[in-house]
Amino acid sequence: MGLTVTLIQGGGAGLDQAPAVQRVLKAAGVDITWDEHLAGWASVEGGGAPLPNALLDSVRRTGRALKTKLLPPPGVEGVGPRKAGGNYNVQLRRELGLFASVRPLKNLPGLPARFTGVDMLVIRELTEDLYAAIEHEIVPGVVQSLKVVTEAACHRFFRFAFEHARKAGRKQITCVHKANIMKLADGLTLEAFRGVAKDFPDLQTRELIVDNCCMQMVSRPQQFDVLVMGNLYGDLVSDLAAGVVGGISATAGINVGDGVRVYESFHGGSREAISPDRANPLPLLLPAVDLLEAVEEKEAARRILAAVEAVLTGRRALTPDLGGTATTTQMAEAIIAALG
Repeated sequence: MGLTVTLIQGGGAGLDQAPAVQRVLKAAGVDITWDEHLAGWASVEGGGAPLPNALLDSVRRTGRALKTKLLPPPGVEGVGPRKAGGNYNVQLRRELGLFASVRPLKNLPGLPARFTGVDMLVIRELTEDLYAAIEHEIVPGVVQSLKVVTEAACHRFFRFAFEHARKAGRKQITCVHKANIMKLADGLTLEAFRGVAKDFPDLQTRELIVDNCCMQMVSRPQQFDVLVMGNLYGDLVSDLAAGVVGGISATAGINVGDGVRVYESFHGGSREAISPDRANPLPLLLPAVDLLEAVEEKEAARRILAAVEAVLTGRRALTPDLGGTATTTQMAEAIIAALG
């Protein structure tokens, strides 16, 4: 019986990445019915809502989605959410009740990186912290942003993280924090971490201040197995770790909610930033491989990863950001040819 997956199309580079990934998955023998929906600015510029109800209903119905990056309106990249009308990617997480993000970070053979032998998971809480975006102006020239941490959200997040680590065969979980300064907010986070850890005696635990974590990440990243942390630290540390293993081509995101998982690409851009048929397909292909593994299409996932490694190692048919001259289509066809 075929698999149904919601495809969330954010436009720009995603318009090239998605069909390339679909062709690779089909060539690997995976039967998928795609329920495709536009979102973000790609939907708005066509007269639709940034997050159409039909899209949200589809994800809730299928329970899984593959997502390209949702682009903002032209000219507002990096502008504060109140001025820009909100970050569409963050809004999607809230609408779907996604509370944790898992980022597998591992060296890919053939992809140049500053370190080798890295294989870690960075798991990030998604619902609160400073990203709750509770801000106000006290008086002109003075703005206050509130960091929100709740015991309930922490317990739910850490229980998921420990269960995921155990299922993945991991050995150690490191909680990243700044409780030496934020004694109440991050102190509550640590208390929840320690409390949940008691139910998982088979997993080693460690606590690490976030600035020390960043220093050790760029000096000896091989020491890390699973790292868990709040929203802001997770945003920063996961991108830092991606740089350690080779950048956007070596990472993916799995956003988790109750009965829902969204597998997403973190890399995208407008047609002005990335020319048509020049986008690197790997930032969307790797989360697609994670999706296949989750639905027990493990052999197809293994074959696709082996094909990607063969293309990278052979340095053939690579897109410009990887040092080549190939188009998105040509790189996808090279991966398909390497499937054997």
